[in-house]
Amino acid sequence: MNAHVPVTSHASRIQRVISPGGIEAWLVEDYTVPLIALEFAMEGGASQDPQGRAGLANMLASVIDEGAGPYDSAAFHERLDEFAIELHFRADRDQFTGQLKTLTKHRAEAFDMLRLAINEPRFDTEPVERVRAQIVAGLRQEMNDPDSMAGRAFFATAFAGHPYANPVRGTLETMPTITRDDLVAMRQACFARDRLKIGVVGAIDAKTLGFALDETFGALPANAKLNAIPLIVPHGTGMRELIDLDIPQSSVRFGAPGLLRTDPDWVAAVVVNHVLGGGVFSSRLFREVREKRGLAYSVYSQLVPFNHAGLYIGGTSTKNERVKESLDIIGAEIASLAKDGPNEDELSTAKKYLIGSYALRFDTSTKLADQLVRLQVEELGMDYMDRRNGLVAAVTREDATRTAKRLFGEGQFLATIVGRPAGL
Repeated sequence: MNAHVPVTSHASRIQRVISPGGIEAWLVEDYTVPLIALEFAMEGGASQDPQGRAGLANMLASVIDEGAGPYDSAAFHERLDEFAIELHFRADRDQFTGQLKTLTKHRAEAFDMLRLAINEPRFDTEPVERVRAQIVAGLRQEMNDPDSMAGRAFFATAFAGHPYANPVRGTLETMPTITRDDLVAMRQACFARDRLKIGVVGAIDAKTLGFALDETFGALPANAKLNAIPLIVPHGTGMRELIDLDIPQSSVRFGAPGLLRTDPDWVAAVVVNHVLGGGVFSSRLFREVREKRGLAYSVYSQLVPFNHAGLYIGGTSTKNERVKESLDIIGAEIASLAKDGPNEDELSTAKKYLIGSYALRFDTSTKLADQLVRLQVEELGMDYMDRRNGLVAAVTREDATRTAKRLFGEGQFLATIVGRPAGL
């Protein structure tokens, strides 16, 4: 006789913690190991870069831990090393994010270092110029990297006239123009409590966390001062944009408007994209472009749910003489999905993979903390981790066919090619 094994609810483990000062965080207590992982996000990011200052948000995220409060850059990092504290910041197009990982016994020191970084960054000349030089060196390398060139050109065309058109890391022209005053102004505008989402996992109780939240984030302004970013439908569907570069193999980016994360068909779109190019070995593009014809080593597609735009984007690299053939095959598969949707076998394979792999998104404290933040940012609710696989399982072939038609339309897409492709 088989004993019934109860299924653990992920939502039942999540606590909504409200600090004495009113700061909210989602907490999963876990005393398996004496570690605490904290992740936070604040709306802003590169979409808030001022005109002519592309790369400002990325630079802010890169220098904010290069000295703060009484510690210059060297002393700040020495203190992180002394207490084995991991502290990282980054900026994408829509958000600033931060990640803290610490041993429980160093909790006070770790939260204090995070507090200093977000509230009292020094922006001293030496580390700012050092980080600027590192970013510029990376940009110079990207100038001759066909994959980077294709990605930048694709976004510049797809989002022309919109903040998303600007590269997150900036350009060789804009990076020298960014001043210390720019860094100070962006931090003051974007770092605030009203757009703050926090996830915490580890050996800490709700009461202790509540006091730590106030000590760490309580001094931030109540409200951010963000520029309004308009919704945009990506441009260029049906265009082929060619950037000449004398290389034997072309890099290709392709894509078109996608769905917003709030769209009712979002889960069905995830399944459809997996069938097209999201499945590493089971997707149509992998099968038709790589396995059957050997045109490319890698080919993929993905959905990108920006705050202010929906996008699906894909990429590949192939010999110049086979670019046209590759694009024709990609276009044929997109058009076929738009017309008929996936077949039952494709649908079943995609759903099984998406359901089975979902647990890998929270198999470590850091990943789980990140998921807690994502649930808040996307307003999915605490029970989403329990509901999500059921939503995937419920996608029918009718749902997938309807969504494929919405997603891919007439099968047209913008393609940006860097190289010297024959026949285009």
